[in-house]
Amino acid sequence: MDGTSQTRIGRRFAELAERGELGLVAYITAGDPALETTEQIVLAIEQAGADVVELGVPFSDPIADGPTIQRASERALRSGTTLAGVLALVRRLRAKTEVPLVLFSYFNPVLQMGVERFAEQAAAAGADGVLLTDLTPEEAGPVRPALHARGLDTIFLAAPTSTPERLRRLAESSTGFLYLISRTGVTGAREQLPAELPELIRRVRQVTTLPLAVGFGISQPGHVSVLGGLADAAVVGSALVDELERAATADAAVAAIAERVRLLKAAARHGMSQRTPARPALQEPQ
Repeated sequence: MDGTSQTRIGRRFAELAERGELGLVAYITAGDPALETTEQIVLAIEQAGADVVELGVPFSDPIADGPTIQRASERALRSGTTLAGVLALVRRLRAKTEVPLVLFSYFNPVLQMGVERFAEQAAAAGADGVLLTDLTPEEAGPVRPALHARGLDTIFLAAPTSTPERLRRLAESSTGFLYLISRTGVTGAREQLPAELPELIRRVRQVTTLPLAVGFGISQPGHVSVLGGLADAAVVGSALVDELERAATADAAVAAIAERVRLLKAAARHGMSQRTPARPALQEPQ
């Protein structure tokens, strides 16, 4: 499977590269506070400029997430959101939009549904990719073939602590794009990006030509502008969930999140002139 060209995700990144434009990947916890609200948010943020949308499947033990997304998962679970409900949401969204949709989940809900059944239903619903935060390439033996057979991209997380060999393994296991964690720790908005991030991105570029999406701590237009010269996309999650948590009503949440996405995407477009359209050629590690 060629995840860089044959899926909605691959086509979107190809379009962004042709324009020399930084992509914006927006994360939303599905079902927070209700699946109907999530549907409105996705449609609104697509209009506001989101290039890819990650739909978080709520889980009772979200160990990779900070307090903001933990609370979002708790609210979504209280509202009765399940993996089956998220897949039904994807089906409804796909009837209304062509925005690439990534299912962002821990492995347990997928395991409970059954890997083959999940892959079949995710593809039938219109999902484009799957990111299982606590699944490593070594443990993904039965998962990747099931997803790839149905045309779904598999996206893995690379960390600042990953060795060159580890980065290569993660990249070889990924299609669509590689999600690069900007810092160690859990998700959550931060004031500043790590000073060592450019060097980290350089190390990853040495082992893959996949598009790189950088997340964890991306929350401000200034962060996005900086990434415009380094990465292929910025991933924003906690900052959007914060907007929802602060809003007094569902309608206010939709409007606030869409406005935040609009500002972030404007920063991404502003950073276009800092980029070269083509990604660097694959280099051998030093």
